[in-house]
Amino acid sequence: QVQLVESGGGLVQAGRSLRLSCAASGRTFSSYAMGWFRQAPGKEREFVAAISWSGGSTDYADSVKGRFTISRDNAKNTVYLQTNSLKPEDTAIYYCAASVAGSTRRYKGDYRYWGQGTQVTVSS
Repeated sequence: QVQLVESGGGLVQAGRSLRLSCAASGRTFSSYAMGWFRQAPGKEREFVAAISWSGGSTDYADSVKGRFTISRDNAKNTVYLQTNSLKPEDTAIYYCAASVAGSTRRYKGDYRYWGQGTQVTVSS
């Protein structure tokens, strides 16, 4: 069992940055691939970024590539999402998720554990 708790969301102006964190409980965190997803009002939850168990492989949605960076610290059981050059269309609830598969995954059905989410609002 893994419990995930996101933090770091907030209200920012376009062009600014936020660093989201996801703290995980459980001794097996380092064996899981981790992902970030987001869901805007009235839209489906969509893939944002993923990182393999070791941190050696990452994957990004085209909409955030070059602006967002996913990283992890297995010693701290934490995964991060650095979001730069934020745009109003990045406004959403951001969720972290853990996949028992060690490699990166884009499909939300591949993730077994989910956090409660953190709100990111970007004003123009």
